[in-house]
Amino acid sequence: MKKSLGPRIAAYPTPVWVIGSYDSQGKPNAMTAAWGGVCCSEPPCIQVSVRPSRHTYTSVLARKAFTVSIPDAVHAAEADYFGIASGQNTDKFARTGLTPVRSEIVDAPYVGEFPLVIECRLLHSMELGAHAIFVGEIMGTLADEEALTDGKLDMAKLSPLLYSVDQRSYFGVGQVVGKAYSLGLKYHKQD
Repeated sequence: MKKSLGPRIAAYPTPVWVIGSYDSQGKPNAMTAAWGGVCCSEPPCIQVSVRPSRHTYTSVLARKAFTVSIPDAVHAAEADYFGIASGQNTDKFARTGLTPVRSEIVDAPYVGEFPLVIECRLLHSMELGAHAIFVGEIMGTLADEEALTDGKLDMAKLSPLLYSVDQRSYFGVGQVVGKAYSLGLKYHKQD
């Protein structure tokens, strides 16, 4: 029997993304966000939700661009710190020793040490309650070669962080369960 939990944010798993932007003085900044995901395949787009009170909010709107750096488990403490401190009064890159890298495609920095980066131009923004939704058209994707197998991203090698809202904890990815578009074929009736 299922127990009602009421209206909760329980869309598991949630990603751990680090959103990169330049502030009004051109200083690189990054913040951790967990409310994000793919929202369109053509054109390829992702969305991320940011509170208007965050330093990143005005930067993304002003520059019309942002990056998503996806941290691996090795960088969990740094990713967590990017969500704790404010870029308004702290140089998070200097504090953590991580490297801000200027995107060659969009007007935003990314975290050089993180294995996967998605470069986005701001396509749409929408105010929605406590957050604004930024829809970014993916203009480029960068991956460390060590995170690839046969030229494709390998989830185990990438080792992205996942966030549990209820447990307020970070998790890694688990084992492969099966192949997509294959496991369910046993139920597919051929006509």
